[in-house]
Amino acid sequence: MNFALILFILLLVSGAIWATDAFILRKRRAVNAKDPWWVEYGASFFPVILVVFVLRSFVVEPFKIPSGSMIPTLLVGDFILVNKYTYGIRLPVINKKIININSPQRGDVMVFRYPEDPSQDYIKRVVGIPGDKISYQNKRLTINGQTLSTKKVEDYLHPERLYYSQQYVEKLGEVEHRALTDEDAPSFIQAAAQFPNRENCLYNNAGVICTVPSGHYFMMGDNRDNSRDSRVWGFVPEENIVGKAFFIWFNFSDPMKRIGSFS
Repeated sequence: MNFALILFILLLVSGAIWATDAFILRKRRAVNAKDPWWVEYGASFFPVILVVFVLRSFVVEPFKIPSGSMIPTLLVGDFILVNKYTYGIRLPVINKKIININSPQRGDVMVFRYPEDPSQDYIKRVVGIPGDKISYQNKRLTINGQTLSTKKVEDYLHPERLYYSQQYVEKLGEVEHRALTDEDAPSFIQAAAQFPNRENCLYNNAGVICTVPSGHYFMMGDNRDNSRDSRVWGFVPEENIVGKAFFIWFNFSDPMKRIGSFS
């Protein structure tokens, strides 16, 4: 469902009702005449829809985390906020950038339109920016020949499935974050798709090596062995970017502990 398009249509309809009433119909009604129901509701909804549309399109947009691909940073059911202007001002609905502000940086948690189905929004961490050579071999991440610094910490218990994953603190760009791997999961990438610029990637038994093309980004989930990401479906084009995730504002399963910013 394209909620932005639905909201835009509602804005146009309610705005047209408000304008028609304000500039035409109101002048023709008797002084004490009651507004027709469709004018009363349509005109009263217009300012509310306008505020929601502007905030959602240009300031922040709420999302709910549907899967465990970003565990332990984000949990299933987390409600998060996404900054819509960090990476530039975009026209709503068509998502065309009109003002450039910043570019995604390694380590950012970013929401984007899924390249294989742009009607779906995905969230992953930016691992590679244009021109980077990304190597994920035997579950070790190397960027432009530099293996990322990692420190093993206590294993992570998945409470809903009652099993442990190995947990590391990893420094990606200026961001330190936690990442998980499963010891019994294979290193090779299973069922890689035939995506655009696939010739930039080399797959082998140890994983994958890719060079990120211009105007694209390489995304990975923090739950490395349980994330379907750029290793499988390829690069995210710049025009698919939605915004930078920055704040958890609620989770029904743990409402007090799951509130706050994250990296």
